[in-house]
Amino acid sequence: MRRYKSLFVRLAAATFLASSVAGCMGGETFQRGYIVDERAIGEVKKGMSGEQVLTTLGTPSTVSTVGNKSWYYISQKSSRRFQFMPESVIDQRVTAVYFDNNLRVERVALYGIQDGKVFDFISRTTPSGGQESSFIGQLFRGASSFNPFGA
Repeated sequence: MRRYKSLFVRLAAATFLASSVAGCMGGETFQRGYIVDERAIGEVKKGMSGEQVLTTLGTPSTVSTVGNKSWYYISQKSSRRFQFMPESVIDQRVTAVYFDNNLRVERVALYGIQDGKVFDFISRTTPSGGQESSFIGQLFRGASSFNPFGA
């Protein structure tokens, strides 16, 4: 009887240890910011008013600091393999809505990280030089080190 009790204790300890380790191994995926809705983005057309864009896409994550002519909807997806490991960015996108002086949509662009470069998914071009590229680049550099929980 004592032999079975010892075997049971060992089996219980092994099961507990295996379940504890398995709990640490479960990968997690985190979604932060604006959740991109391709259908809603498709509804934003040239000439729409800012109010219509707000109704369609919601409040932007940030707006341009000069003149309120560009609205940015920022999304980031990250994951970690193990509970105790740091997160790594899997996907990051910025939906940009550009306005004219009358707050009417001029164009919409969807930017992401592809091969380490800012990439416009809609027109399939990589922007060159200028204020827009550096702002988007700063968003990507800053968002990759963003931690909303302050750790």
